[in-house]
Amino acid sequence: MGRKDDSLGWLVLLFSLPTEQATPRVEIWRKLRSYGALALPGAGHLLPFSADNQERLEWLAATIRDYKGEASVMEVRRIDSLSDERIAQLFRELRGKEYQALLRDLQAAQKSGSALRKMAVFKRRFEEIASIDYFTSPIRAQVEAALADLRAIPSKAQIVRIRAKGEFANKRWVTRPRPGIDRVSSAWLIRNFIDPKAKFLFAKDAAEHPDAVAFDMFGDAGFGHQGEYCTFETLMKSFNLTDRRIEAIAEIVHDADLADGKFGRVEGLAIELVLAGWEIQETPDADLLKRGMELIDGLYRGLKKRT
Repeated sequence: MGRKDDSLGWLVLLFSLPTEQATPRVEIWRKLRSYGALALPGAGHLLPFSADNQERLEWLAATIRDYKGEASVMEVRRIDSLSDERIAQLFRELRGKEYQALLRDLQAAQKSGSALRKMAVFKRRFEEIASIDYFTSPIRAQVEAALADLRAIPSKAQIVRIRAKGEFANKRWVTRPRPGIDRVSSAWLIRNFIDPKAKFLFAKDAAEHPDAVAFDMFGDAGFGHQGEYCTFETLMKSFNLTDRRIEAIAEIVHDADLADGKFGRVEGLAIELVLAGWEIQETPDADLLKRGMELIDGLYRGLKKRT
């Protein structure tokens, strides 16, 4: 991101700590690195002026003083030994090195076949760098393109037979008792986008209801986990549902159900806790499913503002 107003200048932190305090020195250095600060050739650390950066450095200065050090935060219009454009270029180079390191790790993971599993880690690292990329390093676009290519890599789960909704109208659907997030969200998806008149049954074995469509049952019956997909994802792909909010819910359910951190989504953990709490209260299966579907419906509607 670029600065909103170049006329506001810069913030400089000057500080010193007692030489024997190695641990506080490392702590301060890590904080400055996380803020994206530029170390000046002589002394001090530099950030573009903004209210957020000013608050960060003021708090850091207070921390240094707590460690019996000395610290000053200064607002400066210009630095006579460095032009504004040269400073901006130094920031771009600093972020560029961080982007390059991420790009190397991403490419190495692609070669080893572990890139998809590490997607959430790579995405989080990119967002951390981008948040302090004050002058938009040109390397940023390369990383964004590499992440986009990674998302497009087919996995073994992506070969799914497309089904016609008409084949599954007015059906009875059977799943296992004590439904968790994958089953309640799948039932919500079935009722709202596949079979509006669906009736839901519970059984430990799909063979108990041979005329019903099974979902999230053990074994190969009906719609279930397929490759790297949870049941919700399998249903979404099988019926070619492309609503962006459904795709977002698929990511949330996947990470909560499979706990592999593929998408870096944590919202589903709260839903899992609520469902677990209702289960402890011995809520009947039908009520558990109904309440869970209402949670997912609320999530779907809440996502409308964000997509």
